[in-house]
Amino acid sequence: MVDPCLHTGPFLPAAKTGLLRVPASASIPSEPLRGPPHPLSGSILRCLSLSRQSSEKKYMPECGKIIIFIIMDVLIKSHDQNSLSVTFPCGFTTAMLNAVRSVPGRRWNDLKKAWILPDSGETVSALLANLLATGLFTYPETSGQPPGLSSCADDSTTVKNELSKVKTILKTRHYSERTQECYLGWLKSFFEHYDCNAQLGQKQINEFLTNLAVKSRVSASTQNQALAALLFYFRFVKNQNPVELSGVIHAKQSVRVPVVFSRSEVLDIIRHLSGDKQLAAEILYGTGIRLHEVLSLRILDIDFERNEITIRHGKGDKDRRVMLPRALVKKLKAHIENVRKIHQKDLDDGWGEVNLPGGLAQKTPEAARQFKWQWLFPQKNRWHNSETGREGRHHMDDSLLQRAVKNAILECGINKNASVHTFRHSFATHLLESGYDIRTVQELLGHSDVKTTMVYTHVLNRGPSGVVSPLDQM
Repeated sequence: MVDPCLHTGPFLPAAKTGLLRVPASASIPSEPLRGPPHPLSGSILRCLSLSRQSSEKKYMPECGKIIIFIIMDVLIKSHDQNSLSVTFPCGFTTAMLNAVRSVPGRRWNDLKKAWILPDSGETVSALLANLLATGLFTYPETSGQPPGLSSCADDSTTVKNELSKVKTILKTRHYSERTQECYLGWLKSFFEHYDCNAQLGQKQINEFLTNLAVKSRVSASTQNQALAALLFYFRFVKNQNPVELSGVIHAKQSVRVPVVFSRSEVLDIIRHLSGDKQLAAEILYGTGIRLHEVLSLRILDIDFERNEITIRHGKGDKDRRVMLPRALVKKLKAHIENVRKIHQKDLDDGWGEVNLPGGLAQKTPEAARQFKWQWLFPQKNRWHNSETGREGRHHMDDSLLQRAVKNAILECGINKNASVHTFRHSFATHLLESGYDIRTVQELLGHSDVKTTMVYTHVLNRGPSGVVSPLDQM
């Protein structure tokens, strides 16, 4: 029987990943750490807990002992459908760092502060072998293979099958790619807490949502987003009766007043930007479109003759038209000529293809090389597929424009919790302040319900909501 005071950190799930022994040189006795199953989907190995000697002392009242220890964790979990993430929550040694660095295909993700590895049996085996070579821990000698390999592989396969079913139904119902990514992400998180082979239902949904609200402290909209993903899975994959799910927890939506720039602040921020990022910011404010909508613009979406911009496959997979600011016509034409030169060079190099929407690539494959289908804001460098050898360009990454605008806001000394999306809020508010009716603003923003647009009336400085304070009348 294992001494209960040996459990000093996160449980190593014995039923899923086997037993892990700490080295005999460590101050904790060389006994296997055991714990209840804690299934996580998407990877063969989920969590390793190692121990090494430390001067830290801790009194364990369960057994009346003072034990010298420190727990060092290696967390290996699913990053996406094709890769794993490796992190060291409690610190690391040079040997542990080199164990990850020597794995083929590894890369560092500075945003996530994690090592990203290919999700394959060969990669996991190489990582485990390297960690074993550090001498910090060992597997039980009775085991002839990495612990829990077959059981975890079976569990991972079941989860992938369930996610594949969800993705197929989402595509059949023509849900947007962003909605597909969102739903699949929440379901992967759900399967990290519950075995998809077990009997799941309303109780597990409510437990998961409660955990999000209480422990993760997510917003009401995020909680309802997770609920929508789970309800989709249970109704259309598990085929459960909606009546049986009527008791799930719906979070009460909070009402937030949008952050808005003044006209002078908008001008100041734009002046602190340059190049294509400045032009993109001007389009954002001048048309009120969303970040992904401006980056998804193609050359053919700009109509100088009709003085309009066509937004295709916007939120809710809806198309709409917005005005083309006359102040940007000259600058846009010059920018398009630069994009033409970039595209021509790509063609001369034997490339120049771009991803086409829907089934257009099958209908007219030659369109991928036509200039009109190129992105209005192409990325700086061509991507390269090492397996096929193909090269091409996608549009500018969202994070580049977000970071540039955030830095410009800081440089301007604007003390508001603002972002790229604040341009959209400012566009709507300034139009209403100029006397445009709310229905027109609703159509330009692409809102399905005018109630969504009504939020901008709360930040007007005049009109029915522009009440003068009695203090100003004294």
